[in-house]
Amino acid sequence: MERTLDCRFTTALPERLIGDKAYDSNPLDARLAEKGVNMISPNRTGTRRTQDGRELRRYKRRWKIERTFAWLGFNRRLVTRYERYVANFEAFLHCACFFLLFRLL
Repeated sequence: MERTLDCRFTTALPERLIGDKAYDSNPLDARLAEKGVNMISPNRTGTRRTQDGRELRRYKRRWKIERTFAWLGFNRRLVTRYERYVANFEAFLHCACFFLLFRLL
């Protein structure tokens, strides 16, 4: 998780991160809290409960991001990266996002 935060393309750290049950870890919560990031993830069975239900309401809206990734997965060129250059891959990603938005309108 720390490597992901280090490779971000924004200058500011996010206020909160939303993850699935695999990210429910007290040491990870402590490390992110030192940086000022709130980790939101459902509790695994057998672990100490660290969050109340109010924060998990944000987790319930995570399906929108998952759905978008699934829609992008219909583009074979994005699933298997055929492009050698990152700029070409990003161009196809932008085209796929454009066609997704165009189809929804």
